[in-house]
Amino acid sequence: MNLRHLLVGSALVVALTLPAAAQRRQPTPEQRIDRLERGLRQVQERVYGRNPPASTAGFADDPAATLTITNQLSARLDSIEQQLAQVVRASEENGNRVATLEAELARVRAEVQQRPAAPAEQPAADPAVESEPAVSEAPAEAAPTRPLRAGEPGFDAAGEEAYDRGYQLWLQKRYDQAISALRAMASSFPGHRRVSWANNLAGRALLDKGQYRAAAEALLANYRGNPQGERAADSLFYLGQASFRLKQPQQACRAYAELENVYAGRIRAELQRLLPAAKAEANCN
Repeated sequence: MNLRHLLVGSALVVALTLPAAAQRRQPTPEQRIDRLERGLRQVQERVYGRNPPASTAGFADDPAATLTITNQLSARLDSIEQQLAQVVRASEENGNRVATLEAELARVRAEVQQRPAAPAEQPAADPAVESEPAVSEAPAEAAPTRPLRAGEPGFDAAGEEAYDRGYQLWLQKRYDQAISALRAMASSFPGHRRVSWANNLAGRALLDKGQYRAAAEALLANYRGNPQGERAADSLFYLGQASFRLKQPQQACRAYAELENVYAGRIRAELQRLLPAAKAEANCN
């Protein structure tokens, strides 16, 4: 009997112990890492004392950025980028307006310079000397200001001045302002010999800025729009340069070939000097 009671009691003890062990939870990864970090700090304190080297610290004590903070920073960056884009766009629009106003001002200045000088003011009559009353005349109405046209006095000078303004800006590498001034000149002085120069230089300014596709479009338009223009051949050459930078060497070679075919014997010395190296760079046959 005693043995049977002992076996029964042992079985009951095992049966009661097993559920309790089954209910015991395993430590989570975070708890295990925390336990390891505490053990590491204890080891560091024993080895290094109170001044452990920075290389043994493991991880920074600063908390990592939460998803909310990250989203807030991303939203603020998006807002700043949008505001910056608006400022750049407004600056370009203002530059275009200023360039147009300057071109119109050059026209008005040229018109004023061509007008006859006003007669000198007569001295006041001596009250002691009698004179016949002057016949009053109705004041003439001022003629409305209109843009100068090709062939009119002052047209050439005003166009030269407008082109030189854009050229000087290009020399100073102020490419955005130069493009605005050159385009304003081309639109304000149709028929002027410098229009071909202005459109070509605007394309070169875009090329200098790294806007290769816009440069190619501007240069191609200048060549096709006025193939007899004084800078049409230059536009073909720099069209090849823009095409090469767009990773289109075949298009570049076509531009160089058309330059040689269309303007054979009329290519400027500077382009003649640059052309062999440009063709070699694009591997033109």
